Formats: sequence, structure tokens, C-alpha cells
Amino acid sequence: MSTHQFKQQKIAQIIAHRFGRRPERLLVVGCGSGAEAAILGHELGAQVIGIDLKPDFDPKAAAEVDLRVADATALPFENESFDFVYSYHALEHIPDFRGALREMRRVLARNGGWYVGTPNRSRLAGYIGNDEVSLRVKLLWNWIDWKKRAKGRFRNEYGAHAGFTATELTSELGAALGAVRDITLDYYLEIYPNHAGKIHWISNTGLGRWVFPSVYFMSAAPDSVVDG
Repeated sequence: MSTHQFKQQKIAQIIAHRFGRRPERLLVVGCGSGAEAAILGHELGAQVIGIDLKPDFDPKAAAEVDLRVADATALPFENESFDFVYSYHALEHIPDFRGALREMRRVLARNGGWYVGTPNRSRLAGYIGNDEVSLRVKLLWNWIDWKKRAKGRFRNEYGAHAGFTATELTSELGAALGAVRDITLDYYLEIYPNHAGKIHWISNTGLGRWVFPSVYFMSAAPDSVVDG
């Protein structure tokens, strides 16, 4: 099992726990090869549709879930078609990300849930958990990021793989989708349980703002405190 597959399984567990029930109809926005959509469908027992601009779908994944070519800013679905919407490291690649968020809200049923994760724009280093590239490539990618940051161009609109700060993403998600719950800590505790003490320390000291490579959010109940 690859690291990416492992992460998707853990995320499915977080969704099942936090959402309070297993989604029945789930949309993956920016599904890539479709592999993560297939994992979510298997783990959650949901009917899953994944959409992406490019039809580079994995045949095995396409045999398990419904993968379609579609624009995240113009979703080809009726209002309130899904009880859960999922987007993992895709929002930063969508120029009109606010349009995509509005569409996610439109197709989401009342009392539905959502999960969104992106790279952390405040991170000191990224790509650490990527097991598909060498250490040399990871160092190169970070060097490119640092140079763009030094030039004040470490932003998605400048072509950087920047993502959003936790504060930025909290604001954008809250405006488009409603009550927000920061589950970044939950995510890293699930992925790295053997380092729980260090992860809690990083979070409690506020260092997570720069140390955590990515940030993750879910819908929260109306009476929940908005984190971030």
C-alpha cells in the first residue's frame, strides 16, 4: 500500500467519525487518477462520483467508481445532489477557486458535509510525506518554493504550489460553505500515531502554523466553534 492510499484510508476514518454517519452519495472535486475516489468509496461504502478536467483516470479506479471529465466551477449536477463533497489538494490548482467552492455549496444537500485540504502556504518545508519522489526532488521543490517566497510570489495565482494559510482557508471555506472545523491536528495524529507526543507539542506551541505542511478542514455543526 502506498503512502497516499494509507492517507486516504485514514481520512475516510476521520470523515466517518466527524461527520457522524457514513455518506451515501459523495463527490470528489479534483479526483486526479480517481484512485482516492475509489478508496473513499470502498472505505465509506458510499456511491462516489469523481470529477477532473483531465481524463487521466486509472482503469481500475474507473471500474469501481464513476469518474467524469468536468469543470469544478461548473459542476454538471443538480442542486443538493450529494450529502458529502471532498476535495484533497485540488483547490490550489483552480484559478477560480471561489467559483469552485460556490459550486460545491450548490450541489451539497442540506445538513451535508465536506472535507477540504490544501498545502499550507505558511509552511517552512513541504512534500515530506510524498513517497513517490526522491529526497533530491523534494529538496529541489522546496528550493523553488523558497525562491518564490523570497520574491513575494509564493501564491497560487503566480503558479506556485503554495496552497493557503490556515487563516485564509478558514475564511474562504466559512464564507462559501458555512461552519468550519480545523482538523489538521486530527489528520497528523491519524497519519503519524507513533509521534503523537511531538505532534501535540507542535500544535500546542503554535509551531504547527509553520511546521505542518498542509491544512485540513471539515464542516462543523452549526453550534460548533469555528477554528483557525
